[in-house]
Amino acid sequence: MRIKTFACILFIVLLTSIACAKKVEVKALYIPLADHYAALVAYDKYAKDMKYADLKLQKMRNWDLLRSLFQEGRADMSFVMSPLAMDMFSEKPHFKWIGLMHRDGNALAINEIINARVKLRKLREERKPDDKVAKAFADIYKETGNSIIVGLPHILSTHGVVLYRYLKENGLSIAFKANKNTDVLAITVAPPKAPSFIKKKLRRSIPAAFEQSLPWADIVETGEYGKVAWYSKDVMPFKHGHVECIALATNKAIKEKQKAIKEVMYYIHKAGADIEEAKRNGGAELEAIVKIVRKYIPKHTAPAIRASLDVKLNVINFAHLNIDKPGLKQIMDYAVEGKILKQGIDIDSFADDSFYIELKK
Repeated sequence: MRIKTFACILFIVLLTSIACAKKVEVKALYIPLADHYAALVAYDKYAKDMKYADLKLQKMRNWDLLRSLFQEGRADMSFVMSPLAMDMFSEKPHFKWIGLMHRDGNALAINEIINARVKLRKLREERKPDDKVAKAFADIYKETGNSIIVGLPHILSTHGVVLYRYLKENGLSIAFKANKNTDVLAITVAPPKAPSFIKKKLRRSIPAAFEQSLPWADIVETGEYGKVAWYSKDVMPFKHGHVECIALATNKAIKEKQKAIKEVMYYIHKAGADIEEAKRNGGAELEAIVKIVRKYIPKHTAPAIRASLDVKLNVINFAHLNIDKPGLKQIMDYAVEGKILKQGIDIDSFADDSFYIELKK
């Protein structure tokens, strides 16, 4: 009997070993933002179900480090803001765009000095990108001679594109380098430091704002030292939501690990659908998503995550994650016009349409 039991155990171990041997490591780089929640959920819920991919997620401290590691070929995949990804492609086109990580998902937050002039509505869903914030920026600049400082996660960000469009439509100017006579000066502020950035400015009675991914804007409001002025979905409207962070894979990984890379993208799509369902249903389903996020990004507070995933606001969504060329062109054209990007790229050469995913219903 013992021999039979031992034989069964040995057989199971051998089967497990064979199954594991089929898997190849897929290393993916990400930044701790709401933008990448689907990757975290995919890893936490479905990594054990993957037949081809041994998924490894590596959290990066900032965008420049992520760029450097990926461009050096030290990862198979990365999840990157679309203008930064296009600039990387212009520099070294050793990778392809294989899908979206989410749509919409960033916001402008202002400190209370600016809000004293704007007087935002109490309910966030009633706050829209009208001219009130722009007028406050312009008035402060005229009164003080100092540009309003707005923190972006990176100069090559979708956030900068959204901010540029908002300011342009309200007749204001923006600079992305110091010593420019403009209403607004955009500077780089690491996303986790963005809330403390405007908090410190508030203590020194300096008006300041930031345009960042969720949930950092929500953290400012739940912490009661600033307000979410508007969400990017209302500034940059597009079918299903504007393009934001996108998924990249190196040509080498696509050639050598295509099944594994496509499997990872399948489960990111599936995790995105899970998040959308949790948003709709709320309760225990939403709390399960909150728990997963906090497991990997403890600095994201539970109230801020819930606010980011509020179905009434619907300010970030994880649906329709296949390649969207017209959506990317919208971002690219504004980025070039605003001199955020030096030049555009050939989107057809950038995209790999073979990674189209259709979820089973």
